[in-house]
Amino acid sequence: MFLHLGKDIVVRTRDIVGIFDLETSTISNTTRNYLAVAQKAGNVIDVSEEMPKSFILCCEKDGKTTVYTSQISTATLLKRSSFPGVVSKITSP
Repeated sequence: MFLHLGKDIVVRTRDIVGIFDLETSTISNTTRNYLAVAQKAGNVIDVSEEMPKSFILCCEKDGKTTVYTSQISTATLLKRSSFPGVVSKITSP
């Protein structure tokens, strides 16, 4: 399966390590530092034309990690990803 992240960017769902909300996850210094290091290493791809709302961490078979920033919310990405068990746990009270 594939997940459309925005623009013309599509990733394999099996390569996705996590989908994170930028606003809440960047409260942590660890996350901010990780994103800064990934940016400096050239491992961040911006697929948003607007202010990004989420970032998607992907790891390929060769171990290469890529961070995609997207203007699409985490809830919408999870619904698109076909991970129904994950979505129901997030959206259920």
